[in-house]
Amino acid sequence: MKRRALLALPALSLAFAARSAPAVGEAAPDFMLKDAAGKTVRLSDYRGRFVVLEWTNPGCPFVRKHYDSGNMAATQKDATSLGAVWLSINSTQRASYEYMEPAKLVEWQLQRKVQPTATLLDEEGVTGRAYGARTTPHMYIVDPQGRLVYAGGIDSIPSSSTVDIPKAVNYVRAGLAEAVAGKPISAATTRPYGCSIKYKS
Repeated sequence: MKRRALLALPALSLAFAARSAPAVGEAAPDFMLKDAAGKTVRLSDYRGRFVVLEWTNPGCPFVRKHYDSGNMAATQKDATSLGAVWLSINSTQRASYEYMEPAKLVEWQLQRKVQPTATLLDEEGVTGRAYGARTTPHMYIVDPQGRLVYAGGIDSIPSSSTVDIPKAVNYVRAGLAEAVAGKPISAATTRPYGCSIKYKS
């Protein structure tokens, strides 16, 4: 019996973790993170505005697909033109070979004309796990009331090839446009794709 109980513990832990991630329509978990300059940023600071959350990692070829092609910059520009806030979050643990120092991360983004409202550091992985973020990129949209209204991939073609970008449906662009217009998001939950997040164990 003891052996059976011990074997069940990991499964129970995984089930709890899965339940802790919010579903679309539920309240988005508030968080408090430092940005690349050391300033504290809270999600609740932006209550009253739409917020796009982008999980990123420059070492991931799926992230580089959208950054190097200009697609991430264009998607971000469209979002901010609608009045949305864009928060880029890096949950890569410091010990990972893919970890990039904050100043270098910001420089890397600027070189690709990506200028988020803030670039946030989640090295302990608390915020990423609270949202159930699994991949880079993994995208979320939070509405002005603080509810999660979109969770999933940036677009509809899960590849690392830039040639697929024009053929794909950009779920973030389409979803945010619908939400800002007061319409329900047609594809509110989609499958995220990319590299697994290198969380601190």
